[in-house]
Amino acid sequence: MQKITLPITDDVIRELKVGDSVSLTGVMITGRDAVHKWMIDTFVKKSRKPEGDDEAVYEALKPILDGGAIYHCGPVVAGLDTGAYSFVAAGPTTSIREEPYQADVMQHFNIKAVIGKGGMGPKTLAACSEVPGVYLHAIGGAASLIAQSVQQVLTVHKLDFGVPEAIWVIDVKDFPAVVTMDSHGGSVHVEVETQSKAQLDKLLAS
Repeated sequence: MQKITLPITDDVIRELKVGDSVSLTGVMITGRDAVHKWMIDTFVKKSRKPEGDDEAVYEALKPILDGGAIYHCGPVVAGLDTGAYSFVAAGPTTSIREEPYQADVMQHFNIKAVIGKGGMGPKTLAACSEVPGVYLHAIGGAASLIAQSVQQVLTVHKLDFGVPEAIWVIDVKDFPAVVTMDSHGGSVHVEVETQSKAQLDKLLAS
């Protein structure tokens, strides 16, 4: 298992290949549908004007995401009533929902690692080559185990999106994942889809 410290350099990303096991240590954020749409609409495509704390949150996120990681996760969080937040469960959510947004978000913020489950599509794979970056498959069904790698919840932004959709800024140690899309065009997900189609065509032809 390759130990990686956030932020990640281009050289480290280029060394990673599909199938590599990694563990991440450092500060990352969580972000799902609401976060990605907010980023795209407000700061990438600028189809809506910033309002409220938008610009302050954007400025706080930029240094974290420059060379950093975004985790597709809707955590279960304790301490909501006191503000002493801690993650009870932090399993990955399905990543393909972010396919319309992910490449543009990666390029805008220079994000090096996208973490989730199930893989992503061709636009994100192309961004992995260009940025460069990787897609990391977190262990589905291991929400409590992953939560143990979260050393501290540093802060939360956009809690008005709801707890699962908010931007949680977390300090992690030895967060486990596997590279399933790399910066060289490799994708386990494309391979599985191709093999599945070949098997289906074979069955239909028999």
